[in-house]
Amino acid sequence: MERTMPWNEKVDVISSDESSSPDEGVEVNGGFVGQLATDMTIDEAPKATANEDLLRDTVSLIRRATMYQEYMKQLPIPVQRGSVIPFSSWVELGKSIKQLYGQPLHYLTNILLKQWDQLRSGAEDEHKPLDIVIHPCKAEATIWLVEEIHRHTSSHDRIAKMWLSDPRSHAFIDSIFPE
Repeated sequence: MERTMPWNEKVDVISSDESSSPDEGVEVNGGFVGQLATDMTIDEAPKATANEDLLRDTVSLIRRATMYQEYMKQLPIPVQRGSVIPFSSWVELGKSIKQLYGQPLHYLTNILLKQWDQLRSGAEDEHKPLDIVIHPCKAEATIWLVEEIHRHTSSHDRIAKMWLSDPRSHAFIDSIFPE
């Protein structure tokens, strides 16, 4: 009786065509496939290709964006707003709103606040505190209106694409959750 070969031992691949050297590639259906691997063990599973990894990551990202958008839709927009919040920038006002109301702002709202601050660069009143330029109640109401739009009408596919294109997108996703 012959002893069976263990699965983790290396197997030499022997070519029946002695005219081919180990450095040559293999031609299949008129196309060059590449060099045969001679140091391969039987128990090695083929590794996932870069495309499969990218597809898996993309599907995972779309799933997270869907869960994120569904969660944000469930958060109520505060109706009673009685405080006047002093602020010198839109991002600063957003941070104050998050603290005061104990809930996150949408990813897209955070991006928009940052863009609004960048738009002030070079303006004649750039160095004035923003609460002098725009009444704090109007500014806060504007943020809540934009927040409502983002929470209820944003596409999870579009959010996933934005996250995929921006390696720093996690910096604009709030981790503040209501109790």
